[in-house]
Amino acid sequence: MTELLGISGWPVTVLVVLLALLLDLWLGEPRRYHPLVGFGWLVSQAERWLHGGEDAKKWAQRTRGLIAMSLVVVPITLTGFLIDQTSLLGFLFSSLVLYSAIGHRSLRDHVLPVALALEAGDEMAARQQAAMIVSRDPVTMDVPRSTIESALENGCDGIFGALFWFLLAGVPGVLCYRLVNTLDAMWGYRSPRYLHFGWAAARLDDLLNYLPARLTAISYALLGDSLLALQCWQNQAPHCSSPNGGPVMASGAGALQLSLGGPTRYRGEWLDKPVLGAGAEPGAADIRRAMALVSGTVGLWLLLLGLSLAFGLGLEGTGHA
Repeated sequence: MTELLGISGWPVTVLVVLLALLLDLWLGEPRRYHPLVGFGWLVSQAERWLHGGEDAKKWAQRTRGLIAMSLVVVPITLTGFLIDQTSLLGFLFSSLVLYSAIGHRSLRDHVLPVALALEAGDEMAARQQAAMIVSRDPVTMDVPRSTIESALENGCDGIFGALFWFLLAGVPGVLCYRLVNTLDAMWGYRSPRYLHFGWAAARLDDLLNYLPARLTAISYALLGDSLLALQCWQNQAPHCSSPNGGPVMASGAGALQLSLGGPTRYRGEWLDKPVLGAGAEPGAADIRRAMALVSGTVGLWLLLLGLSLAFGLGLEGTGHA
């Protein structure tokens, strides 16, 4: 992170995080010219050029997928790193990149209308709203359960993962994370077309989310029923197919004292997902509680950043830094 008005290092990083979160709170997700829309087009072109077809050998499909991922992720990440090295432009660029990578308000704007529709007794509208944020079949899904699971998991993917990688590696870190996460959303399916072609993107996304997911799970536990959250994480997460979604949703469900998971239908196929959490069956009010848990975790991370900054400045003032 470059110097800003004589200040450099960790204070500038914290300032960028605060500014990005404020921009997200104020503006929400860009309605037009979102960078990820352009990236999605680029990904589609790379897939069209490099996908060798479903009949190709496994190693060939995986190699092609790895090359395609590298071609769309590495140049953008490197360009972001070079721009970030400038002075004032670097600070503004960092703030805009992080703002475009997080989606706190967007998640809230998609989740809360589901609760509003359920509270108004309009199940059809609630189902339509929920279908915008979940990938399971709309007709058979349990709307409150599906919405809460999506809110908890997207808290990690859409907010805390981006914050973690920005804090750890600046603009290159958050760019790489968000681009790979988007690739996984586009190619990370276990369908014949993407099972091997999307393998590299899916595995790298798992790796990049490993620490953020566990930090998110710890944060959820701290802000709810901590003991139950940790027990659910320990006992239930190992049974989940997702190495990162399991800890996040199991801990979040336990923190909220809710029962989530169970049989779910995706694209016409029923999957026997493990039960997550323990307690009551979720309802409309619990959707609001889940979103409050995610927002509370944002506040917790900001508090910890503020304390780390104050501690660092205190050490510097006493001459121990």
